[in-house]
Amino acid sequence: MKTKLLIFGITGDLSVRKLIPSLKQIVATGDFDSLEIIGVSRRQVDVTTLLSDSVGDTTLSDKVSIFTMDIAVASEYLRLKEHVGLQQEEQLLVYLAIPPQAAGQVVDMLGQAGINESNVKLMLEKPFGLDLESARDMISRTEKYFAEDQIYRIDHYLAKQMAQNVVTFRTQNVLFSYLWSNKYIEKIEVVAYEKIGIEDRAQFYEQTGAIRDFLQGHLLQLLALTIMDTSNHFDMASIETARLKALESLKPADYTHAIRAQYKEYRSEVDNAKSCTETFVSVKLESTDKMWQGVPFYLSSGKAMDKKLTQIRVHFKKQSDDFKQYVLNTSSEDIMVDFNNFLNK
Repeated sequence: MKTKLLIFGITGDLSVRKLIPSLKQIVATGDFDSLEIIGVSRRQVDVTTLLSDSVGDTTLSDKVSIFTMDIAVASEYLRLKEHVGLQQEEQLLVYLAIPPQAAGQVVDMLGQAGINESNVKLMLEKPFGLDLESARDMISRTEKYFAEDQIYRIDHYLAKQMAQNVVTFRTQNVLFSYLWSNKYIEKIEVVAYEKIGIEDRAQFYEQTGAIRDFLQGHLLQLLALTIMDTSNHFDMASIETARLKALESLKPADYTHAIRAQYKEYRSEVDNAKSCTETFVSVKLESTDKMWQGVPFYLSSGKAMDKKLTQIRVHFKKQSDDFKQYVLNTSSEDIMVDFNNFLNK
């Protein structure tokens, strides 16, 4: 089956840094002669320059084309539909690598133009809305034109090896399954630090900030994988339900235990001397789940930090005789370090 991949935001940071390099690797792994990549852009883009800036070569040049359009004009989507020319025996993947403020409008216009047949899949990159109200609005918009099995809501952090390792580690390690509760664990930290600043993402970051960009998506998802219940014949098909239950058990964050900060050069980079957008955030969370009552969860993320680090730190209690018995006389500090090293990316 021929696959056509339609990327809204082909020139954006996500596409240049993540999507295009990933597509290059995918194409290199096998026979993908049937893949066609169509990038949507408001301006004329030279494919050779785009690929060179992203992956350092033009390997994908025979598969990538650019369609120039104004995504805010409904009639442009009829022109786009004609350009894509989707056949019944083909499939179309529509990837919205654009800010949440624009995604809802694009979904509406795709549906109104009829770019929502059963062989069309819609991929929505996080953040999924700006808050609960806008997220619910996005759900109602997408379900108006697309069936649920046509929609993929994507947090690319969950595709990282680290995230997949969390599930494997928890479900296949009998020792840690026994120790995985407030009886033995003192606290859990989830951190994601980047050395880079916002680079050329000023408009996006002013609208988003570290809370929406990292904490409410990436870090909460990693925490959910860490604390979800994997007992009672857990299998991979249960992950979505288990993650949701873990997230629903979290209490609202106490703002007195939260920190928002901004790195020194940020205001000049966004050309806004009064900007209060946070580039660093740290919050303390707690769960109502009896398995985790009394265990604090600390989530922290920041840009322009002194090092790049993504890590889940599990701190075990030191005073439990049962713990010493089950770790075979290995100190709690060693266990924590080993666990960190296993998950460190």
